Amino acid sequence: MTESLTRRLSSLRRPALILRAARIGVSDYRRERDLKRLLKAQSAPGPQEALSALLQQEEKLEATRQEGDCSYSVTAHVELLIALLAEARLASALRA
Repeated sequence: MTESLTRRLSSLRRPALILRAARIGVSDYRRERDLKRLLKAQSAPGPQEALSALLQQEEKLEATRQEGDCSYSVTAHVELLIALLAEARLASALRA
């Protein structure tokens, strides 16, 4: 993982309940199915590219949450965080 992505991931501060739900959901994450759906892609990109795209989406969703916008979806937020956690683990494993 690049230093920039690592820094961005480690600096995420989200509500504990949302993070807890995401950590629990990682065990059900299926890369081919979930990542393609979240990124609206034909095939799953590499972990670095996936992390970058997921972080961009998550930052937008977090801004929507903080603004109190009624379009905010906690389900979508948890799904994105699940993918972020799983892809970060994959990137770390591939790096090791």
